[in-house]
Amino acid sequence: MREWIVTFFGAGKSPIAPGTVGSLLTSALLFAAFQGIHTSLWFNLLLIAGMILASIAAVMLGPWAIGHFGRKDPGPFVLDEVAGVCLTMLLLPLRAGWHELSVVITAFVAFRIFDVLKPPPCRQLEKLPQGWGILADDLMAAVYANLLSQLVIRFLLG
Repeated sequence: MREWIVTFFGAGKSPIAPGTVGSLLTSALLFAAFQGIHTSLWFNLLLIAGMILASIAAVMLGPWAIGHFGRKDPGPFVLDEVAGVCLTMLLLPLRAGWHELSVVITAFVAFRIFDVLKPPPCRQLEKLPQGWGILADDLMAAVYANLLSQLVIRFLLG
């Protein structure tokens, strides 16, 4: 059960780019959720709840995952990506139609860029103990990704 949770329903078990697969699954699920919600308030509340739940699970299950997978920041562990994608999409301007897909794609790409590049202080945050280090660098990358997404969406995608 724990492995199923930390790999986000198995997405983290992808043999190629498990963090990207976990981020993609999260983005697809959030896109589908918005189709049923269609209001920014409820969607943002969903994002906050998703970020909090994934963050709590990441911190609580981080020590187990480190032992289970035998690495400090195990690749199959993608709850940090789930929390990061939720934070990246928070408060982005969503409207029904083609625009919402472009917003989700922009947020996904921006998050992956910052999660891979790890600009300061992301790399330093990885050094935090246990689940905190696994999670904190992704949340910081998400802050950068959110800011970039806000700019791109508001000024380029209008």
